[in-house]
Amino acid sequence: MAGSNQTRVVISGIGVVSPIGIGIDSFWRNICSGVSGIDRLQSIPIENLPSKLAAEVKDFNPDEHLYNKKFIKVMSRDIQLGVSAASDAVKNAGIKRGNVDPERFGVSFGAGHIPTTPDELVEAVNRCAADDSFEVTRWGEDVLGQITPLWMLRQLPNMPACHISIEHNAQGPNNTITSQDSSALLALAEAMRWIKRGAVDCMVVGACTSNINPVDLSRKNLIDLLSRDEDPKRACRPFDRDRNGTILGEGAAAFVVENYDHAVRRGAEIYAEVIGLGAGCDGSSDEQNDTGLMRAVESAVRQAGIRPSELGHINAHGKSTKIDDQVEARAYHRLFGDDAVKIPITALKSYFGHFDAGSGAVELAASILSLRHGATPATLNYETPDPLCNLDIVHGEVRPLITPTTMSVSRTSFGQSAAAILRAI
Repeated sequence: MAGSNQTRVVISGIGVVSPIGIGIDSFWRNICSGVSGIDRLQSIPIENLPSKLAAEVKDFNPDEHLYNKKFIKVMSRDIQLGVSAASDAVKNAGIKRGNVDPERFGVSFGAGHIPTTPDELVEAVNRCAADDSFEVTRWGEDVLGQITPLWMLRQLPNMPACHISIEHNAQGPNNTITSQDSSALLALAEAMRWIKRGAVDCMVVGACTSNINPVDLSRKNLIDLLSRDEDPKRACRPFDRDRNGTILGEGAAAFVVENYDHAVRRGAEIYAEVIGLGAGCDGSSDEQNDTGLMRAVESAVRQAGIRPSELGHINAHGKSTKIDDQVEARAYHRLFGDDAVKIPITALKSYFGHFDAGSGAVELAASILSLRHGATPATLNYETPDPLCNLDIVHGEVRPLITPTTMSVSRTSFGQSAAAILRAI
């Protein structure tokens, strides 16, 4: 089957594992009800952490989502979240073994840095210690053999995509994108290219990350600007004048991305069509550079063939730091001119915090569901407008989606940006 630029690419399945809900129904219901997933950290000690808040996925049991339960023991938290979201997406899409050609079924998935947890290596480290000293030579002489050979499989970022392929017998292209926050949208872009050139019929796309572990939490408290607020329900305030940092979280979302004709033939329910995708990078270390974001959004809008006024809303990166939010707002003003203040903006990290690759995927899920329900979620904690942003931030209550077209935007701390535009069918 030859592909072409006229091939339409659609979303036919969604799976979400997030701090505000597992499954698309509870996820969307809690967003519309203004339920925050940010709270005081419960899974690890917080006494020595400057930021004591996080958005954790609670009541998560991978046994309820995964088919191949024997693999759970070699899955880190990140991988469990991602593979579970993918299983839910495939189920939601109505795909069963046999109704999709496995050789034309692929995976493109985003993942971040997956650190080991201290308890995995503490026994080995103790074996190297004696008389209050550390004998590094013991590591190679004796200790290395005590570590399970499968230990590394829990840390490799390509493992979510591998497990998803095994889980669903997806024998087509399989790739992992590791570009922090922009990973999910870049994975979607790759899947779209495969489908348009006729190499596959459908792909599982998404991303996963968990920053809820001692190593990541300690590292992020040192290198990232995290909110020190004591009140968890007001800690993350994207675009608000008084914002003072972001909040770490965890989660995953996955999508079945499919050739439109293929989806129609198998009677799939279609959530939305992907009509534009763009990417860009700042090309410098200047944290106030908005070049990459501008290029990504400009490319997506051009590919979609729409005017700024035709965007029902922008699901912003909205990291809730002073610089990040101002850079993002400036990019919209430079691109859209006077129209920038007319486009509704929502920033959903106010619900579930920031967790690199995974948060971009969960935000994309919200944009797709907003098309399904004809509504734009409200940004939490937006009370005092920042004059340096000057955007139409949806807040207070859910706003009707006037135009059935949305754009989801992600940007990394190194200036890698991506934007995806979707339209209701």
